[in-house]
Order: sequence, then structure tokens, then C-alpha cells
Amino acid sequence: MRIAVTGSIATDHLMTFPGRFAEQLLADKLDKISLSFLVDGLEIRRGGVAANIAFGLGCLGLSPMLVGTVGRDFGEYRAWLEEHGVDTGRVRESEVNQTARFVGTTDADHSQIASFYPGAMAEDADLDIAGLAGQADLVLIGAGNPGAMLSLTSQCGALGLPFAADTSQQLATLDGDQIRQLVAGAAYLFSNEYEASLTEHKTGWSATELIGQVGTRITTLGSEGARVDRAGDEPVLVGPVKDVTPLDPTGSGDAFRAGFLAAVAWGLSLERAAQLGNLVAVQALEVAGPQEYWLTRDGLAARCSASYGPAAADEIVAHQR
Repeated sequence: MRIAVTGSIATDHLMTFPGRFAEQLLADKLDKISLSFLVDGLEIRRGGVAANIAFGLGCLGLSPMLVGTVGRDFGEYRAWLEEHGVDTGRVRESEVNQTARFVGTTDADHSQIASFYPGAMAEDADLDIAGLAGQADLVLIGAGNPGAMLSLTSQCGALGLPFAADTSQQLATLDGDQIRQLVAGAAYLFSNEYEASLTEHKTGWSATELIGQVGTRITTLGSEGARVDRAGDEPVLVGPVKDVTPLDPTGSGDAFRAGFLAAVAWGLSLERAAQLGNLVAVQALEVAGPQEYWLTRDGLAARCSASYGPAAADEIVAHQR
């Protein structure tokens, strides 16, 4: 099973200011604010929903096709992804824009001043995925340019390409009609618990109605694990991974999707898919940055066995390359 992944491709530039923003802001001069903060730390992290998911799939031994638009500054990032098994042949370079970028500065109080530059991602609305017909078995439509998400969903329908809907970070931007267009007919629908409720609220569909609109609905439950629903079947409830040491939640949801879809690609059950999703998610949760984790056969087997039993570990690790 070959999976194509669409959505945001970006880098995060994270800085730390040792002082407090509040001490530098003058209430009667905010209309003329002009400040520069001398920072004492800078981290550049690779990110973006689509790139994070593709990275996880590549680490599990699949060869996902990443689809999106980047700038000419993408060379080093492209090499990183290819080293980790991602096919970047369908990532196009913008002639005028840089790769999407998040730039944020956090102070001693954990207050943050940030900017997001969509850059080349704004051009994703022009993507044509007709060439994926006959090459991809599933297209994940991840959070990114809202216009692109709607266009790609429509194209999948016209081409008869099965798709997975992952509206996540764009739910706040999308209205009910748009969400209904993105969700209806999806083979898989991913969301966390809050996003699941917000999707029902905005679409006006009940949980039962929403499950009826998609093939499989997957809801991550944070420290409680995950739930998988299919119309006419009993819910599949999978508990959390044991002995987790959280560090940075950024990208853990993307890692879950990678693990879940890898298991689907291997032909495993929905229970195993949710278990592998949880396992990969905690790997991302325990490091700083969404693409800084490692997946080894022995490590994954040991953790899976401890949380879900040796039978699950044997079945999952047998497919990992």
C-alpha cells in the first residue's frame, strides 16, 4: 500500500528571551511599539503536518510520497527526509516564495511572541494530483492551506482515490460547510478529543452521523489512549503506552497518524493500528521536536510488549523494516 501525504511543510525557528516581555511593554505607548529582544537561544526544527507524518512513515519502513510546495531553501530539509525514507519527488519548489516558517520567541514567563509565514504553502491550492492515480492507494489530506485541502479532497473524489481527512489545526479557520466537504466520504478521519467535538459542533452532525459519513473515525485521547469507530461495529478502545516521560507534545499527533497508517498499510487490525499509533506518538512526545525521535525494532518491540503484550509486539515488529 502506497501512501501520499499532503499538508503543511515548514520549519520552526524557536528563540528564548531571558527577560520578561511584560517589563518592556508600556501601556500608553503600545500604538508606537518598537522593540528588539536579544535572545540567548535558537533552535531550528523541521516540521509541518505533512512532513512530520511522512517522516514517521519513512522511519517505519514505508516509502511515503510527500506532496506540497516549498521554497528554494528546502535543500537540506529535503535531504533529511529522503535519508529517512520519504519520496520527495512530488514536492515542488516555488519560484518566488520561501518555505513556510514559524518564528517564535518565548520569555522567562513562557509568554510567546510569534509570526507564521505561509510562504510557498500558499501555492498548494494550485496542486494537481491527477498523477497520483494508479500510484497512490491512499492520500492523506493534512492541515495546510485551506483552499488546497478543499481542492485536494475534491480531486480525490473525482479520481476515485481513497483519502484520509486530518483537518486538525485548521478547524478553527474552516466553517461547517467546508468541514463537511473535507470529511464526507473519507476512508479515515483523524482528530483529537477536542477536535472531534468541534467537528460535530461545526458540522451539526452527531457522533453517530459523523461515523456514518466516513469509513473509520480515529480519535486520540491523550493520556487515555485512542478510540476507533466504524459504523455498525463496536468501538475499538486502546489504552495508553506505559511509563511515558513527556517533553514536547509538538508533532505527537502527526506521529500517531504515521503509526496508524503504517499498520493499515501492513494489513493489520484496527486495534494494532491504534497501538502502533500510540507507540510512535510517545516516541515523538519524549523528545524536543517533531522529527527527532528514533524507531528501532528492539526498542519498539520492548515498549509494545510492556504495554500491549508480546503477541502485539511480535505482530507489529514483524512488518517493521
